[in-house]
Amino acid sequence: MEGTMKVAVMNGIGKMGYTERPIPAPQDNEVLVKLEYVGICGSDMHYYETGRIGGFVVEPPFVLGHEPGGVVVEVGKAVTHLKVGDRVALEPGKTCGKCKFCREGKYNLCPDVVFFATPPVDGVFQEYVAHEADLCFKLPENVSTLEGALIEPLAVGFHAAKQGGAQAGQTAVVFGAGCIGLVSMMALKACGVSRVYVVDIMEKRLEKALELGADGVINGKEEDVLEKAKELTDGMGFDLAIETAGTEITTNQAIQAVSKGATIVLVGYGKTGMMNIMASMALDKELTIKTIFRYRHIYPMAIEAVEQGKVNLKGIATHIFDFDDIQTAMDRSVNEKAEIVKAVVKIAK
Repeated sequence: MEGTMKVAVMNGIGKMGYTERPIPAPQDNEVLVKLEYVGICGSDMHYYETGRIGGFVVEPPFVLGHEPGGVVVEVGKAVTHLKVGDRVALEPGKTCGKCKFCREGKYNLCPDVVFFATPPVDGVFQEYVAHEADLCFKLPENVSTLEGALIEPLAVGFHAAKQGGAQAGQTAVVFGAGCIGLVSMMALKACGVSRVYVVDIMEKRLEKALELGADGVINGKEEDVLEKAKELTDGMGFDLAIETAGTEITTNQAIQAVSKGATIVLVGYGKTGMMNIMASMALDKELTIKTIFRYRHIYPMAIEAVEQGKVNLKGIATHIFDFDDIQTAMDRSVNEKAEIVKAVVKIAK
């Protein structure tokens, strides 16, 4: 496909604009996808606010966005499993396939990964993208491209649930009711966890958690989280905790709120990258503390969960912005975090 496409670019901290670029031509193992929806992730907002995350520094003009869903419009010569017209969710990270981690199946740990919207690699706030066909997953008839865009954060939730050994009969708690906290809660429910509770300090987010299937919520501003945890678990503590807020307070609440022998999965990133935790209590309880980095081998599972109605992804998207209004989309996402649980940009008109 020849021609140019509209691309939204970050021209500086807090500054969005547009440019025209050539529509990319897919290589033999790629497909060209016309993007319909792209989610706004917390990392997009962080780059937009500060210009960097750790050692990853934005050099404008830079394209944000790594949660895409769209329609295949052109197919490379070597691609046999996809055709023009297929609706797909795109896994945003291309790995080397040769390193120790890729060979062991832990490809999310590949040191040479090329990941959308991770500097210096541009993201997909644009009309078209050419992407490796094996990283484009066909969506079932009853799963929309809006939901396809949200498979990426859902994959994080499922990876957290899997790392935590989520299973039937457990009682779990999720700290943080942002997008990742909510998809983690829904992933736990889809894995059969009997009761899942969500902790946050923003009432609207807690209301969303209940709407999406949480068995109960705890407002950390208005209630004693630890006393409530004892009440909900008959004094035993939770079997599993997933921490998505990335704060020292909630991480230590997780350590205190779980039972002996429980598992805690750390998902959220803190502002400094450092925290003091109640290590002695974790030792006394013989806790298992796990961490996650993105996800691996999760997209098919996540798509099937949405197809079967186990996860309500549409309910996550509280705000949808037009591509022509990208500045407002980013500004409001940053400034209205109590109101906007998850924002999505509608690329296609």
